[in-house]
Amino acid sequence: MYTQETIKPYSEEGEKKAQVEAMFNNIAPTYDTLNHRLSWNIDRLWRNTAIRVLAKMKPQRILDVATGTGDFAILQAEHLKPQHITATDIAEGMMAIGREKVEQKGLSEVITFAKEDCTALSYPTGSFDAVTSAFGIRNFQDLEKGLSEMCRVLKPKGTLCVIELTTPVSFPMKQLFGIYSSMVLPLYGRLISKDASAYTYLNKSIAAFPQGETMVEILKKVGFRKASFRRLTFGICTLYLGVK
Repeated sequence: MYTQETIKPYSEEGEKKAQVEAMFNNIAPTYDTLNHRLSWNIDRLWRNTAIRVLAKMKPQRILDVATGTGDFAILQAEHLKPQHITATDIAEGMMAIGREKVEQKGLSEVITFAKEDCTALSYPTGSFDAVTSAFGIRNFQDLEKGLSEMCRVLKPKGTLCVIELTTPVSFPMKQLFGIYSSMVLPLYGRLISKDASAYTYLNKSIAAFPQGETMVEILKKVGFRKASFRRLTFGICTLYLGVK
């Protein structure tokens, strides 16, 4: 078990998955606003970087895991022009907002939403050209099982593309990020979302999440033939790629 799997939003008792679902349903109305403000809109840059990488693979059928309110799936639909994107999450509140955004953009025929448990995906083996996730795998109750399922549903030679918040490794960004994530982020998140625990959980889960070379080894362990990573914005975010 990885330390990240033991960190829960509300209580040490009970399943992490159920608490994460409840947390995201609670903060769904303010999630997009907080995401952009707390990252100073740099989260848009990170998603665009991942899109440029995915464009080289020309995926036609994509699974977006932990899609949240669908920002990454929408960006993929607009720039990659795939045949279809399946956007999955455990939080219906988040996906409800995602469906509204997709409808407003006229992308309902390209993007469909489905409630799915990432550790037991309902799709047949080899269903997708690419599997993606933006800022979601940190919340998995069982990291290896979730990543293993993402690998399973990929076609041979298919691509996994993940962007995730991480802890910078170099001075002074490591120290500055530590202050920001432990003081500013939880306070502002609490004021806007009205959820006292959600953004404290965010800080703790980032600090505990395996990253860099360790994450690459995990990807290889669960079945990816190739795996690599690239730090973005001094390591505040990391892009992970895996090839089945």
